[in-house]
Amino acid sequence: MTTQNKTAVVTGASAGLGAAYAQRLADRGYDLVLVARNTARLETLAADIRSRTGRSVDVVTADLTDAAQISVVEERLRTDESIEVLINNAGGSLFTPLATSDAADAEALINLNVTSLTRLTIAVLPGLTARGHGTVVNVSSALALNILPVSAVYSGTKSYVLTFTQALQQELAESPVVVQAVLPGAVRTEFWDGSGLDLAAFPDEWIMSADDAVDAALAGLDAGEPVTIPSLPQISDWEAFEKARQTLVPNLSQRVPADRYRG
Repeated sequence: MTTQNKTAVVTGASAGLGAAYAQRLADRGYDLVLVARNTARLETLAADIRSRTGRSVDVVTADLTDAAQISVVEERLRTDESIEVLINNAGGSLFTPLATSDAADAEALINLNVTSLTRLTIAVLPGLTARGHGTVVNVSSALALNILPVSAVYSGTKSYVLTFTQALQQELAESPVVVQAVLPGAVRTEFWDGSGLDLAAFPDEWIMSADDAVDAALAGLDAGEPVTIPSLPQISDWEAFEKARQTLVPNLSQRVPADRYRG
């Protein structure tokens, strides 16, 4: 995954995983388009990357919960023929019982975690497939699998990211375009601020640095893993999970109900 004069787009790039992805992709020779809401942070990161690597870095300020601002990023993805990589990293969190949740907050989270990721992927794919190469990385979460009582909306959105990515992998199975899902666990970033969960309450051994998580995710991408869980010791455990799911498939749609439902 090294290139010259090719561009990677990173959403949620102003801090945390997004900033780490930006640094690593610049190290791999990519020019960058960095997308986030915080212009000052984006400009600081861009200046650092330019001075350290000499790569070209563009900054796009956009709130990806807003359809009009998403469209600005979509237009860049559709029209910039240098784009080879899209890192769909932008995302938010909300950990609260559904009965006491604010519907507007839930809608904003769905727009950010699901709607924007879907729209940006749709925008970039025609160009990648026409050019015959490219990579889309969709950042999901370990909480797509480890569902908590307070994570109904968050886990729901991240489960969407995982299944969306897996369906896209099937769709592009004969294509040179690569799609990866990344399921990090707890990462030490600002993601937790105002989320409803206090990172300080977690054991230290549960918490990974953003740099380590991104390095693991890129190593998984290089190795051809369709799904990368940065802290999972054995990939065979994920493969066994997927195999167990596949055993259900032949019986998910039958002409008659299962015997236990027919009394």
